Order: sequence, then C-alpha cells, then structure tokens
Amino acid sequence: MNAKRPACAAPALETPAPAASQTYSYSDLPLAESASTALAEEVALAIAYNGISQAVMLVTPTDLEDFIVGFSLGSGIIEDATDIYDLQLTGSGSAQYAQVTIANRAFWNLKQQRRQLAGTSGCGLCGVEAVEQALPDLKVLPGAPLPPVEWLDGLRQRIGAFQPLGQHCGAVHAAVFMNASGELLLGREDIGRHNALDKLIGGLIRQKISTTGGLAIVTSRCSLELIQKVLRAGIQTLVSLSAPTGLAVQWARRHNLNLIHLPQKNAPRVYSPEMEKHP
Repeated sequence: MNAKRPACAAPALETPAPAASQTYSYSDLPLAESASTALAEEVALAIAYNGISQAVMLVTPTDLEDFIVGFSLGSGIIEDATDIYDLQLTGSGSAQYAQVTIANRAFWNLKQQRRQLAGTSGCGLCGVEAVEQALPDLKVLPGAPLPPVEWLDGLRQRIGAFQPLGQHCGAVHAAVFMNASGELLLGREDIGRHNALDKLIGGLIRQKISTTGGLAIVTSRCSLELIQKVLRAGIQTLVSLSAPTGLAVQWARRHNLNLIHLPQKNAPRVYSPEMEKHP
C-alpha cells in the first residue's frame, strides 16, 4: 500500500450545513443584548419494516436513506443490502416516517428478535430485551494490515472538510471513510454517534464504495455498539478520536478488528490486535 500521507478528497454529496440547523436567539449572563446562533436540529424518525413499527430514532434530518440502510445492517435486521426491497420516506418537520420493505427471511429474523427500540441520541442499545441481543455472535474478521501511520498524520484537521454541520453549529458527531489508498472519500454527521456511523455505512452501500482495505473514523467515544456495527459491515479497521471502552477493546480483539485510538497530542494507540509484549 502507498504509505504517503493521503490527500483529502472533496466530501461526496455534501449537504449544506443550514439544511440541518436553525437559528435561535440567546442572551449572555448577566443578561444583556440578545444575539443569535445556529443550532443542530433533530427529528423523530419512525421506522417500520413490512408495515410493523420497529423503532423511533432521534436523528439529524440529513442523509436519512443512508441512515436507514446502515441502521438496518448495523442492528442485524438485515444481513445484506439486497434484503431491502423498497424504502419510502414521508412526514415533515419534527416527525418523519420510513416504510421499509424487506425480504421475508429478514422479516422473520426481525420478529424473532422481539426488539422494540425507543431511540435516543445517546444509547445504541435502548430497548434490547436480552443480554444475548446486546452481545450477539458475530463473524470474526479475516484480519487486515494496520494502516501506515502517515495516513493518520493531521487526521483530526483533515476530516474537518467532512464536518460542514459540525463546523457550522457544533453538537454533532461525524463518521468518515478512508479507502485502501488512504484517501478520505465519504463523511456523515448526526447528533447520535451511532447514527453517524449508520449513515456512513449506508452511504458506502448505496454508493457501492468498496470497504476492502479501508477504515472508518469516528469522532465520538468508541463503545461496544460501534464495534458491532463495523463488524457487521465488514470494515476491518476502526479509528476513534476518543478513547474506547474496555468492552470495545475486548470485542475488537476477539473479532480480529483493528482498533486504533488517535489522541489529540500523542501517537496513535493500537488496542487491537493486541501487540506482543517485549521485556
């Protein structure tokens, strides 16, 4: 692989920041003249599969089709994007609705899960009814080389081009994909860290972007549900700008996922695969 520091590509299908934000007034303390600022918006998205309501998620109202595809795969509702036959979005304002038609085998598996999710922007496992659902059996990845360290040089600054909403008003997480040549190709944003990753995975699927040899980058803390989503998507390397949890590291090691934390001022930390200890 090319070990040169990759250039930052232009964001694919960039959505103008104001599309997901509104301006609100405020006053400084002590109360003085009022001013205004842009704040990120969120909407309630109700998702139904084959006519049966499954989840209500609070999401940033951009790239909703990407989110639904990524959510369906990352949550284990479908095994492959071809399980989705149709996707229709309706509604307006703070209430949005998605009607998703999926294959019979996927719908049967969904009914067997007996999940009824009440979505928030903070928890990726809300409504899971059993420990077995929170800790599912997932395939172990075949393994991939770690990315050259040059690819991570200045990464925090370079992914800013893929965070138009975050730079415009803040309050959102981002997930970005780097391909096997070290090029930043695609980014997605959302108030929910797991939602941002779902949108990225859905965008990769819908744009038919190969994940082979590539890596996902998340700006949020790295907890278990993010590990599960990239495992289901077959992405073999995950880079987090915030520290992982212990359980995330355990799962990454168990499933052969490259897990790298990129601290602000220190060298990248490789948690998985576990490095051989030398005396």
